Amino acid sequence: MDNNYCSDLLIRKRFPTKEVTIGTLKLGGNNPIRVQSMTTADTMDTNASVEESIRMIDAGCELVRLTAPSIKEAENLGVIHKILKEKGYNTPLVADIHFTPNAAEVAAKLIEKVRVNPGNYADKKKFEEINYTPESYIAEIERIEKKFTPLVLLCKERGTAMRIGTNHGSLSDRILSRFGDTPEGMVESAMEFIRICHKNDYHDIVISMKASNTLIMVQAYRLLVVTMQKENMDYPLHLGVTEAGDGEDGRIKSAVGIGALLEDGLGDTIRVSLTENPEFEIPVAKKLIQKYTENNPVFILENNKNIDLPYSPYNYEKRKTKEIINIGGRHVPIVVGDISRLETIKPANLFALGYVYSIQLDKWNIQDQAVDYLYIGSNTIEFELPGTLQVICCYTNWKENYSEKKGYYPILSKDELEQIKNKAQVFFLNHQAEDTTIDFLIEYPNCVLVLQTEYSNKTQLFRNFRIKLSKIDLKTPLILKFNSIEKDSETFQLHTSSDAGSQLIDGFGDGVWIVSNQSLQLTNSTSFGILQATRTRISKTEYISCPSCGRTLFDLQETTAKIREKTNHLKGLKIGIMGCIVNGPGEMADADYGYVGSGIGKVTLYKEKTVVRKNVNEKEAVDELISLIKENGDWIDPKN
Repeated sequence: MDNNYCSDLLIRKRFPTKEVTIGTLKLGGNNPIRVQSMTTADTMDTNASVEESIRMIDAGCELVRLTAPSIKEAENLGVIHKILKEKGYNTPLVADIHFTPNAAEVAAKLIEKVRVNPGNYADKKKFEEINYTPESYIAEIERIEKKFTPLVLLCKERGTAMRIGTNHGSLSDRILSRFGDTPEGMVESAMEFIRICHKNDYHDIVISMKASNTLIMVQAYRLLVVTMQKENMDYPLHLGVTEAGDGEDGRIKSAVGIGALLEDGLGDTIRVSLTENPEFEIPVAKKLIQKYTENNPVFILENNKNIDLPYSPYNYEKRKTKEIINIGGRHVPIVVGDISRLETIKPANLFALGYVYSIQLDKWNIQDQAVDYLYIGSNTIEFELPGTLQVICCYTNWKENYSEKKGYYPILSKDELEQIKNKAQVFFLNHQAEDTTIDFLIEYPNCVLVLQTEYSNKTQLFRNFRIKLSKIDLKTPLILKFNSIEKDSETFQLHTSSDAGSQLIDGFGDGVWIVSNQSLQLTNSTSFGILQATRTRISKTEYISCPSCGRTLFDLQETTAKIREKTNHLKGLKIGIMGCIVNGPGEMADADYGYVGSGIGKVTLYKEKTVVRKNVNEKEAVDELISLIKENGDWIDPKN
């Protein structure tokens, strides 16, 4: 498979795309990365939709999307559009269309852009396994073309833009029958619609490949770019992690997925999908984009167009490393907690890092998000640590105090290597990613690398270092270290998640070590949050929660909080919380359980993609969900 999914694997630069006009807005080409969001109000509630749109626009939203599940909502978009213009707001509007082609055709005459989902728009999706013959497969594509072409021609005539938005969870039965629930299936689902646009000489289109699984999302966008290039297409990309959730989890997950693509110059517009009011999404998106617009120092790597990557960017496979202690090999990535800046270290300091000491019981209680290693620098520890917790300290400290103590390991610079020969069974080595003179490591089989850089182009430097490791077949385990000086906690999380996520998604890194100006607790939760978002280490329940829109049939924020309160101890379980059937069984594609709005005051519960309880009263639905989890043996009682 072609590895050139971006302009340059070793130099960060924007991938060139076609400029698309959306009303007064230019998107793609040399234009800035645009920020957009979606209203949560009922589209038929004109005043609420207008007021919410204004709040979004005032926050910096450059494209406002509203749902149009039927013709009446599509028609009301024209009313909303007119009122906004009268109030001096010329921001383009987008109609979100799923199952109703006729609503799309109405909207295309009234506003600047329509969004269609190929899996829902004209294809069949009943979650059935269907064996298509080559002839029946082609016949279905011809049927889709006949259904979709009128909208294409209408948009071309009216100068209306279109987003072809494929979602991982809403692939049609036909696509699933040939490609399965895969990034390849997502790309082909979109390409079928793109080819129809291309055939009709209509090019004002933007493409998205959204998924709640960050690995699938990133792989799908990369595959899309390669596929489009092969067919001489260069349409702009709309990036987003769908159903990212709320709070810290939603921000980290969005930054991991969107950031991994922005790192390679992919993306012309983004939407951060949070289960929060839409105007709150905009500042988050802006902070994320800020990372790629700041003029921070970069280390220039040699431009090499013929790079042979030692891994596939389209399929996840962890880099093969040897096992040292509990690092590398088949172990999940470890987390290092850095307490070196504390004046003295006390048992209470470890609370933020997942270890709670009971004086009465003289016992440590270890949490799910407990760090694996402490870095103490030149400090000493005057109390007994839990047996699972190991310590890294500077070489002098180790030599004077801990060389004979089990579970304590020195960390050195390259200049100190000669001192360690034959003195330590295992040691850690600080190394700068821009230094690729690494043959000497062959002489140190008991070394764990701690890779870092102060340059801003970390993704490219780490990638280049990985290529060098592969060329000498060095399987040294490696911890990724990130040093953040950000004062704003949200910016810290977004930028660090982008840096770390881009590596972990590609299987690089046997651990993370984050040093920041933030609290120990926030730094630690961010470390584990990044591993959770990249699905490389699961330490908590995962909530696949949609951001709400005009189709939503209950209060998503309140319901998500209720479900989280009762289930947040179910480590590893994935629960989908969806406001309506559009974001139902499809969007929670790999959830273990689903809670989906099915009518006013009614909820349908799912076990994976199977409906198990229909039309449950909303007041009883959370308890019924707990009951369902218990029936299937996935419940454990919370610890007191």
